[in-house]
Amino acid sequence: MGRIYLALAGAALFLSCQSASAQICKPVAERTGEVGCWIIASQPVGQLANAETFWHLDVYATRAEAEAARAPGSVVVESLGKTWLLTIADQGWRPSGGERIAEIGPLPIIAGQTYYAQYMEAIFTPGMVAPSHTHAGPEAWYTLAGETCLETPQGKQIGRAGGPPVIVPGGPMHLTATGTEQRRALVLILHDSSKHATTPEHDWVPKGLCKI
Repeated sequence: MGRIYLALAGAALFLSCQSASAQICKPVAERTGEVGCWIIASQPVGQLANAETFWHLDVYATRAEAEAARAPGSVVVESLGKTWLLTIADQGWRPSGGERIAEIGPLPIIAGQTYYAQYMEAIFTPGMVAPSHTHAGPEAWYTLAGETCLETPQGKQIGRAGGPPVIVPGGPMHLTATGTEQRRALVLILHDSSKHATTPEHDWVPKGLCKI
């Protein structure tokens, strides 16, 4: 009986680890639970004239108020217990009303290129990882709780609540939820509209800089 119990426990641990290491972002319509990475909105941004842009995050008391403040490049989402107006615009842009939460940037882009914004809600428990992948444009996070370590070929960055936002120009990356608290974050991928937002990365192997 002891050997059977150990075998079953080992199998359960293996399945648990598999689940923890397979956090690929899925459409929110496929959501089966709170934890995971969920695509909550996709918004055409259009052609951007400058080589840099900014992500503006504002919170409103109601969805109607947020909708009334929408501008070109804006989307309204309800996520992590708040109603957000998320906007891609120049530095210093402000909507009417609402509470300004953050202005993240500059996000490096290619002037004259047409972009699409994909927004995600990421909720990871410590130890969860995302498979190595790459994006067709910059990625940025706004962390409300917890901590995440991101490894790229250039090294690692730590994103945590109250700390500076994480901005990644693009290219290979691998992330791990670190610390002791559940990671809760809004994520933006500002990608070339002619390409997929995210593709698996098979040619780069992380060094394990984010092991916990």
